[in-house]
Amino acid sequence: MKGTLLEGNIRRQLVALALPLLVGNVLQQLYNTVDSLIIRTYLGTEAFSSVGIAGTVMNLFIFVLSGFCTGISVIFAQMYGRGDRRGFRREVFVATSLGAGITVLLSGVFMLLMRPVLHLINSPAELIPQVEAYLTVIIGGMLCTFFYNLCSGMLNAIGDTRAATFFLFVSVCANTALDVLFVGAFALGVAGAAWATVLSQLLSALCCLGYILRRDRELICTRRDLGFEHSLVKRTLTYGFSSALHMSSLYIGKIFVQGAVNTLGTQGIAAYTATMRIEGFANSFATSHGQAASVFLSQNHGAGNRARVNAGFRRAMELALGMGAALSVLMFLIARPGVTLFVGRNEAQALQYGVEYLCQIALFYTLCFTGNTFVGFFRGVGQIYVPVTATILHISVRAICSYLWVGSLGLRGVALATGVGWMVMTCYQISTVLLLRRRGKI
Repeated sequence: MKGTLLEGNIRRQLVALALPLLVGNVLQQLYNTVDSLIIRTYLGTEAFSSVGIAGTVMNLFIFVLSGFCTGISVIFAQMYGRGDRRGFRREVFVATSLGAGITVLLSGVFMLLMRPVLHLINSPAELIPQVEAYLTVIIGGMLCTFFYNLCSGMLNAIGDTRAATFFLFVSVCANTALDVLFVGAFALGVAGAAWATVLSQLLSALCCLGYILRRDRELICTRRDLGFEHSLVKRTLTYGFSSALHMSSLYIGKIFVQGAVNTLGTQGIAAYTATMRIEGFANSFATSHGQAASVFLSQNHGAGNRARVNAGFRRAMELALGMGAALSVLMFLIARPGVTLFVGRNEAQALQYGVEYLCQIALFYTLCFTGNTFVGFFRGVGQIYVPVTATILHISVRAICSYLWVGSLGLRGVALATGVGWMVMTCYQISTVLLLRRRGKI
């Protein structure tokens, strides 16, 4: 079938899939980065720190939704790989209906719990009003985020990763222009930056949907495809919730880590916010590679091509090791200029904290890449709960050790805790692959 990944050079196909995903993930990081830089320029360090706290909480909900859509995209890819267009369309209806309902429910619950959550993570009292102003707009616009992630997941599942990336680029450009307009010209504060993000997500979702309709209308459900078949609903919820649990457990852990960082005060929060922006770009390489592996392996698993699945996993892991080593070196080199870009030269304590964090975390970055490749493999072959368990192990170790070490080591202790968490996760993933192969399940 045209557009599938069932034959051809595996390494070239993985790279071809990953490059647009990488660009897309980097562009996604620009949403927060542009917000942060514009807010720091116009509104100062306190507002910058407020967006850092809001970003940690916001990402929990964004990654629940994107995780749900990532799980659904595995179903899309498997159906596309075996040529089941009718099943693909029925899954579009089921996923859209269930996902929209879940999004509205989650948004309402968080609106009620926002203030207790901010107190739970030790948010400084003087920053809470700005954090709430930002989050109220972002959470209220979560339906836009869901629909973009679903449409993007459909495009990625059929191997058209370039289109979603292009529309995200358009969205980022719009976000930048609206940031300057709302925050700089209209003086709407941090809420203006949030409105820019929501409206840009809506634009991206509409562009993706219009492109899918023009590219292949057979992928969009019609009246004949409407209905909730029990087995498809169960599969959708299973894949969606397992992937959402994987992503949300990671960010729940990050919220607790943020709580440990918040004990360092505004300077520590500013430094951590800066390092998260930098590390977000580095993570984009690992995440994109894992997503590419998942798409490739899902299509071939759906087609029953076990030999190609195993060969694809080997090629993906080879690429992961090389990229991980390169990013480790790069993070050492850009630590000081990167942190300076976000916090400025005059914030000496924040600059020191940030440089120490990046130099420490760089020692472990190869594990980040291999871990994401394992996630793509397990999702692609239908072992969807393995990444959940691995992530819970990782984030539990990371959160506990962060609280234990932040007092004596500062942000360097938080970075060390992250590396130890990655080590535990990778050991579990390797042992699980060996066990499943021994049992003949993969």
